[in-house]
Amino acid sequence: MRVLVTRPKPDAQDEVEALAARGHEGVAAPMLVIEQAKDVDLDLDGAQALIVTSRNALRALSRHPALDAARKLPLFTVGEASARTARELGFTTVIEGPGTGAALAKLIIGRTKPSCGRLVHLAGETLAFDLKSALEAQGFSVGAPVLYRVVPAAELPEQASRSIRDGSLDGIILMSPRTAKTFVALLERYGVLTQATRLICYCLSEAVAEVVAPLGFRVRVAAHKREEDVLALLDSEAASS
Repeated sequence: MRVLVTRPKPDAQDEVEALAARGHEGVAAPMLVIEQAKDVDLDLDGAQALIVTSRNALRALSRHPALDAARKLPLFTVGEASARTARELGFTTVIEGPGTGAALAKLIIGRTKPSCGRLVHLAGETLAFDLKSALEAQGFSVGAPVLYRVVPAAELPEQASRSIRDGSLDGIILMSPRTAKTFVALLERYGVLTQATRLICYCLSEAVAEVVAPLGFRVRVAAHKREEDVLALLDSEAASS
């Protein structure tokens, strides 16, 4: 299958390679751009543990002067991908969450105590789940320094636009509602929304599907909110076609 990959760089290329390993072809068309925040004061004094809910935070941390100090602390990650990135970055105590912010909050509450020190959530400017408030409601002190921000892509790449027009794509992978909204906006700007609705949208969640389904797209929703489950949808579609 030939599908449009809408993740931001560098995740887009990783996903293209993952697709190739499964016998599919990915066309990279990042819908979001990651921008690292500058001159962030990352105060880790008195912290008992760090939290990350995105690999983008770890990538930003990799270029921050506080990296060495951060590595000495236990790190809670939202899921498998962020845990793997953390270990590659040199963290030795990594507690892997089950994949969602809400579930991660429960894990942290069960594994730590407010009396043992602050928690520091290495965050982005916009969050899907308010982890800070969930933890503070249980008596924790939580810092949330913003290490990066995500902005919508300004253009639809030429290869993506051409592939939509000539009908050479089979589907689109969409990993977040914001990605889906940006994609739809660019389709409308480039005048290819009607052609694009012929494609199947492989969605990480029902929230993503709700953005595109009303426009006439056919949707498939992953069984779990993991990239691996989204890619499994493509495998299933290819096997049945």
